[in-house]
Amino acid sequence: MAKIRILIADDHALVREGIRALLSLCDDLEVVGEASDGQEAIEAARRIDPDVILMDINMPGLGGLEATLAIRHENQRVKILVLSQYDDREYVSRFLKSGASGYILKNAAGSELASAVRAVFRGGMVLDPALARGILTPGAEHPGVGNGDELYGSLTDREKQVLKLVAEGNSNKEVAQVLGISVKTAMSHRERVMAKLDIHNRTDLVKLALRLGVIKL
Repeated sequence: MAKIRILIADDHALVREGIRALLSLCDDLEVVGEASDGQEAIEAARRIDPDVILMDINMPGLGGLEATLAIRHENQRVKILVLSQYDDREYVSRFLKSGASGYILKNAAGSELASAVRAVFRGGMVLDPALARGILTPGAEHPGVGNGDELYGSLTDREKQVLKLVAEGNSNKEVAQVLGISVKTAMSHRERVMAKLDIHNRTDLVKLALRLGVIKL
């Protein structure tokens, strides 16, 4: 029987090693690649074409959400399972909207991880029980997001990547380097993001990014 091929995306080498060691105990699972940031995850997904990607959220440069958007845009077959330390409802909701197949907490992963990988590979949805209750409870929208969430949804995948990078304090040159585009193109994307969000300075952009869960303090 063919094994489920897995890519691990996490910026901590020890975490990747631990996950690899855990999954190596399962005869039907095989780790075929690793990535230490979102851009590496995108490139590895293209090169390796894994069945399942275990995706961290906070990574240098492009984060897990931005990488998920890009990967799902290019590859509808691959399943993405988020492994996070954050139990923030807004994060969970945004990842599910981006096409992720599941979201589980790192401190609860353990023996559940292999089962979660198999479940999403088969087309299922996996959520930590506590998170699922929050997401599925009627009226349990994230407080204070309001119209900002709709504005965020109007951004293209590339513009969402730029929003995250700019909100984290990256210059136009640094954004261009991370995304592999020209500085002029990075500036153009930034201007469109500001216009769509109706924001006119970096401070307000950072505040909105924090409120939407795009970045964390």
